Amino acid sequence: MSKYVKNLITKDLTKRFDGVEAVGVINPRGLDATKNNALRRKMRENGLRVTVVKNSLAKRAVEGSKLTGFDKLLEGPSAIIYGKETSISTLARLLLDEKKANEKIELRGIFFDGEVYTGDAGVKTVSTMPTREEAISNVLSALLGPGKKLAAALKGPGGTLGAVLKTIETKAKERGDSPDGDAAPAAAAPTADAAPAADAPAAS
Repeated sequence: MSKYVKNLITKDLTKRFDGVEAVGVINPRGLDATKNNALRRKMRENGLRVTVVKNSLAKRAVEGSKLTGFDKLLEGPSAIIYGKETSISTLARLLLDEKKANEKIELRGIFFDGEVYTGDAGVKTVSTMPTREEAISNVLSALLGPGKKLAAALKGPGGTLGAVLKTIETKAKERGDSPDGDAAPAAAAPTADAAPAADAPAAS
């Protein structure tokens, strides 16, 4: 592959991953055309894209971005699954569903927030994390429940509720929402074009 072609592919990948903060990586080897298309269709229905990449070019494409470091999951044939609207826990659950349906799929892991969650165990860990809607529901339930329940949540493993509140506050600031606003944060409504078309392999 010429340097010119490599640069074109790298630029294309950089554009595709622009604004993406988390990815899942699988080994697509063992998927025939029918299963490959079924996987892409299911992911597309959930606002996710599947892109087969050349590992070295994918690494170059994310340098300096929030995906820097995810290349630890790249080894051999790699397909990256990503989306800007779908929660990372939803992505993990979808990958586990695919694993159940086809044991030949190798789950390399998930990367987000600078952390690498490797293999099936890593994906399972991420799948237990609450989605944005679940997190908000948990907060409201704790706030509206007995005082002991709220205190227990705050003192629980990892300060779960405190971490959720902090995340919501941070996301609100990133969106420019006023901390004194009257409206509670609403879940992002899917748009008509939220489910992008399946990608053809960026590189073999």
